[in-house]
Amino acid sequence: MEETYFPFEQLDVYSLAVEFGADVYRLTDAFPDAERFGLTNQMRRAAVSISLNIAEGRGRGTDREFVRFLMMSRGSLFEVVSASQIAHRLGYLDDASLRLLRTQARTLSAKLMTLTKRLQPKSLPPNGQSP
Repeated sequence: MEETYFPFEQLDVYSLAVEFGADVYRLTDAFPDAERFGLTNQMRRAAVSISLNIAEGRGRGTDREFVRFLMMSRGSLFEVVSASQIAHRLGYLDDASLRLLRTQARTLSAKLMTLTKRLQPKSLPPNGQSP
């Protein structure tokens, strides 16, 4: 891999999101042609949106904005999970492929939430004074 220049490229969650997006592309490649504008397109757009939102959010300059984009990434991740369940029920994804996506999704979701919590300011006690 080439050297990283952009700050988001150094984030583990970003690398995982790129890998997840590539896996979704590979897995949906076998979907029926009739799904090209349906599940295939929806899953691919949502999967790619995860890494794109991480990159865009990191470039916004504030932790608050970054958190907002991380939550959008998480929403896109959940879209892929939901669509993959439908694809599995329709016979487009086998059990192993569904397990792979769900395992990756759990890891990504946990890392997105960990980063989100780390970026959010600690709340002050009820009296408004710091401890």
